[in-house]
Amino acid sequence: MEHPCLTCGACCTQYRVAFHWMETDEFTEGGVPQALTQPLDPHRLCMRGTHSAPVRCVALDCEIGKYSRCTIHPNRPSVCREVDASWEHGKYSAQCAKARALHGLPELTPADWPWFTASNDGDGNPDDNGSDNNPSSPPSPPIAA
Repeated sequence: MEHPCLTCGACCTQYRVAFHWMETDEFTEGGVPQALTQPLDPHRLCMRGTHSAPVRCVALDCEIGKYSRCTIHPNRPSVCREVDASWEHGKYSAQCAKARALHGLPELTPADWPWFTASNDGDGNPDDNGSDNNPSSPPSPPIAA
């Protein structure tokens, strides 16, 4: 079973993608490609295509509900990294549900994440809490020295 986001892309057609200008490749190695952004205010840029309706991120390659991919996934902005699909990390996402509903897609359920459910098998390993050592989990912040 593939990740549900690979057949969705709805969030990339519903929300403005705004982030600090220092996240671009002009200032940060491996950053967001500057050419795909536009100014929003003195401190923020946004991805082209997300500033006004109809919203569709310039980096999105998809047919909603069939296939979806971010063409700059390894270099996507922090705000995109923070978006979770419903139940991806064991909790509901109103943002995901709203975007999917606007495209006529059903809400995701815990059953859409069988590998997550299977890892939480109660064996006492860190994967049982839904965050530690779970390959789908966002990275933990570094521990301060």
